[in-house]
Amino acid sequence: MHFEQRANIKFCFKLGKTFTETFQMMKKVYGDQCLSRSNVHEWFKRFQEGREDLCDDQKSGRPKSVITQNNIEKVQEFIKNEPKSSLRYMEMELNITKDSIHRILIDKLGLRKVCSKFVPHKLTEEQKLLRIQHCKDLIKESRKDINYKYSIVTGDETWCFQYDPETKRQSAEWKHPDEPSPKKSRLQKSKIKTMLICFYDSEGIVHREFVPPGQTINAVFYLGVMKRLLSRIRRARPQYREAGSWRLLHDNAPCHRSTLVTDFLTKNSILTINHSPYSPDLAPCDFYLFGKLHLPMKGHWFQDISAIQKATTDILKSIPKNDLKHSFEMLIDRAKRCIEAQGNYFE
Repeated sequence: MHFEQRANIKFCFKLGKTFTETFQMMKKVYGDQCLSRSNVHEWFKRFQEGREDLCDDQKSGRPKSVITQNNIEKVQEFIKNEPKSSLRYMEMELNITKDSIHRILIDKLGLRKVCSKFVPHKLTEEQKLLRIQHCKDLIKESRKDINYKYSIVTGDETWCFQYDPETKRQSAEWKHPDEPSPKKSRLQKSKIKTMLICFYDSEGIVHREFVPPGQTINAVFYLGVMKRLLSRIRRARPQYREAGSWRLLHDNAPCHRSTLVTDFLTKNSILTINHSPYSPDLAPCDFYLFGKLHLPMKGHWFQDISAIQKATTDILKSIPKNDLKHSFEMLIDRAKRCIEAQGNYFE
């Protein structure tokens, strides 16, 4: 790969491209695998000076295996510019043995090689600050009132599928050492699905309903959901009849923030907790409830939408109330972790 890229740097130079044009073209072609800017510049400069050879300069003797302060600084500077480098490539470039480089990286610099991970959203600094403020508010209120977290009613929407492939862990089998590993075909979620809207508190599921096929969740429809939720709360939670005795936590989807809905909530003295955008890790439905709901359904094929809805309802009923209560304790703990992570995602 490195020889190929060097050849292309040389090709761009021969075409009369500038270094900046060359580096931009290299990034476009090789993406994350592209040589670092400093490395591309070094080879571009060599070709400018008349070099034709693509091979590395001959290094005298075998790679050094001594861990010196100079070698530590060389490795540190190299890894700063090319953090994806392999031990073999660093050995070739620095003339230090792979074993020494590995010991420097682990023991002297305290580094470890990690894979990239998916996050819900690339947060801006403003969004991180909003997350921190949201978490500080949660912690402040929970300290003022130890029962604050248990007065939250939270809810959200989620799709439930006719077929949702089981996880890799679910498909694992016990096998003898000489038996072949099980094969798993690549399956996708079915197109047939139904949307669930569910609200719960520390005592259990408060309200659930399925969105009719073809219905868009807009402000008018969500206003109806709020009316049905309030009616259900008045019947099932007598302790919430007094104004200000409970708080609604839902995300900041456009229909949730619509004037139609917010006016209704204000008129009925329903307090809301401001949820920071792009924060499923701070939403109990996302980090707890929906995982509990979907996992038992994975790998099962349901005959039709009514069968999906029945299975969904049965699973919701089976979730222990203590587990639901614990999710609100988890919310406060997560708020603390979010602050410690300076507003970044923390898992």
